[in-house]
Amino acid sequence: MGTVEDRNKDVVREAFDALFNKRDYAAAERFWSPDYIQHSAHIAPGREGLFDLVKSLPAELKHECELVMAEEDMVMVRGRFSGHGQPAPWIAADFLRMGDGILAEHWDVIEEEVSRKQSLSGLPMYGDNFPEER
Repeated sequence: MGTVEDRNKDVVREAFDALFNKRDYAAAERFWSPDYIQHSAHIAPGREGLFDLVKSLPAELKHECELVMAEEDMVMVRGRFSGHGQPAPWIAADFLRMGDGILAEHWDVIEEEVSRKQSLSGLPMYGDNFPEER
């Protein structure tokens, strides 16, 4: 059966895949609350604001999930957004509060992914490779 945290992580993985990768808005509606609260400074309010943003982005938009962590009703996703029409992919930490088994509230921290030459640490920001090595 799994823990509440395991179920919440599975829901968030499925939700992100449905919306960002498959662009299946009908399926995504089942994962996002109609009363969804959006704290991102880059996204208009509510579920509609998020869906409208995704609809406005290129068909090549892709979300890759590297890590999902959960504690009680909070889930954190560390991922990479590419194909959004910007010069560099985004590395994002998305924080989601779950309510009644669906996504109820969201916060994020986003930064542009850098190349090996740009990385002062000498380490990639996502995965084991730099973007130019993928």
